[in-house]
Amino acid sequence: MKALVVHDRWLQSTEELVVEPNEPVPTLQPGQVLVKIMAVAGNFFDILMVKGQYQIKPPRPFVPGVEFAGVVVRSHSSVNQFPPGTRVFGSETWGVFAEYGAVNVNHLHMIPSRLSFEEACGLSITYPTSYAGLVIRAGIQAGDYVLIHAAAGGVGLAAVQIAKLLGATVIATVGSKTKADVVRSQGADHVINYHTSEDWPDQVRKLTPNQRGVDIVYDPVGLINASLKCVAWNGRLVVVGFTSGKIEKVATNRILLKNTSVVGLHWGPYEKFEPAQVPKVWEVLLRWLERGDLKPVVYHQVYHGLDQVKDALDAIASRSSYGKVVIQIAQDPRSRL
Repeated sequence: MKALVVHDRWLQSTEELVVEPNEPVPTLQPGQVLVKIMAVAGNFFDILMVKGQYQIKPPRPFVPGVEFAGVVVRSHSSVNQFPPGTRVFGSETWGVFAEYGAVNVNHLHMIPSRLSFEEACGLSITYPTSYAGLVIRAGIQAGDYVLIHAAAGGVGLAAVQIAKLLGATVIATVGSKTKADVVRSQGADHVINYHTSEDWPDQVRKLTPNQRGVDIVYDPVGLINASLKCVAWNGRLVVVGFTSGKIEKVATNRILLKNTSVVGLHWGPYEKFEPAQVPKVWEVLLRWLERGDLKPVVYHQVYHGLDQVKDALDAIASRSSYGKVVIQIAQDPRSRL
């Protein structure tokens, strides 16, 4: 099969990604199924992983890639669910920038009937991250004012959709007019370009009742310090990531003065530390997705073939993309092993 492979050294650039034409099809272990990969989603951490700069460092050689959608080809004898032909999406720690992937069934879900492979391949990280951040960690309630940073990104757009569905007023920050238009189309009530508006905390506060500030801040960027200027009494600030590249240090007296809570959200480890939460979260999300209450947003340029994975990752690195950046791997779901 064809696959991207990082061989005996970390890469200096995604330009060094090369498609290997004759990689072996993965051998199934207990609890796994073989999936014909139809589409994959790119993530910023894919770039870090191939460079050896991510907290997870796979043993080399390895096939990168985490999020995917495809069709089950066959199962290990220990697996009864997901018969051949089932449309599935999921994520693995690595290994899916390839024509076939061996996937743990605990990481798989059936694709909701309304969704294409391209829409489904980017669900596994964004939606549960945003749901857990807003619902489990921040305790969102109808009527809350929610500030969502980098709202045109994958987790940002998921957060906008979920917050609106739960009855919140959404104030979104973005970095361009194009992204502002995308976020408005997904229901954001107010949009601020924080690249052109240095006084964005003042603007945010003025959009809330009596200028009291927002109840929740959802931050994948690294803007907690500035957001403390526009958070309400008893506000909750959720740290989701640091796409700015800087890890902040926060003066704790500022947290005290407004009686605020700053909490982190790292979805992946829920499987280890709070496994009972994982199916509960997915039960809600899959119901909403099946009904059409949530709709994944795919970047307007869909890439085609493993050769274009590096182009897709470049679009993410340049911050020109929005939603999920998707690479179509195959067009015919029928297996040809």
